[in-house]
Formats: sequence, structure tokens, C-alpha cells
Amino acid sequence: MPGLFQLKEKIWSFGGNYVIRDQNEEPVYAVKGKVFSWGKDLSFQDYNTGQELFRIKQILMSFMPRFEILKDGASVAEIRKEFQWFGQKFTLDVPGPNDYTIDGSFWQREFEFRRASGLSARVSKEFWNWTDTYGIEIYEGDEAFILATAIVIDLVLFEKKSN
Repeated sequence: MPGLFQLKEKIWSFGGNYVIRDQNEEPVYAVKGKVFSWGKDLSFQDYNTGQELFRIKQILMSFMPRFEILKDGASVAEIRKEFQWFGQKFTLDVPGPNDYTIDGSFWQREFEFRRASGLSARVSKEFWNWTDTYGIEIYEGDEAFILATAIVIDLVLFEKKSN
């Protein structure tokens, strides 16, 4: 059975603040962005304890959008938007040879995470909401990296303030 999550941006937030809930609608993660920073800088935290699990930082001097995930100050993954004429494509580079590719459609607002072993997750953006809201199904892999990558997709494609 897949892990089911809802990622929702907080309304009236500055810097990118999100709450991630599980299938029982219980909050499990909080993401808090810095208001004043060069590029996006977000703290991915355990909702109940407030402990920072990792940090999501934008890499500024890049042709296409790039972000890195840091744990205890060390880079553990990099998310890159790839150039494509049609559709949207991202790469989630994790340690080892089994990176994720994320393919999707800006217009359909559907994204699939794939590895060599097959489909790992599916992300769907809801259309008629006041805030950015996503349904996320995770079949395999590290849920934290997948959830952080969904936040990066929102920052790159759907948040007007990020440009």
C-alpha cells in the first residue's frame, strides 16, 4: 500500500511555508522558508518536534533551476530542472547510481517519479484551491526526498515569487 500524503502551502505565508499531512490528515512535516535570503532557503522539519531533518537551498548561479538538500550541513541530494521543449522534467540525484527522474506536465499538473526499478511516486496538483495543494502517493524510496522534491517542483513551476 502506498504512503499517501497531502502537501499544502500555507495561505498568506512569506518565503514558502508548507504543512505535509499523512493519509489520516495528521500533520507529519512542516516546511518553513526564510523571508530574506538570496534564493530559496527552506527548513524541512518534523511537525511534532520541530527538529530540522534537512534544509532545501536554491543553487543560484545555474542556467536551469537547481536545489540541494542538506542534512547537518552536508549535501545529500540535488534536484535539477532539465531542459525540455514539451513537458517538464527534473532529476533527483541521490547518492549511488539509482537517481530519480521526474516527468510531468505543467498543464495536467501530474508528475511521476521513476527509478530503474519502476514507478516510485506520483504527485498531483489540485486545480481549484486557494493555496498550492498536492496529493502524493509514494510507492518506494525515501519519502523525505520525494516530499522535498515536490516542494521544489512547486517553487520552480507554480510559485510566481520564485522568479
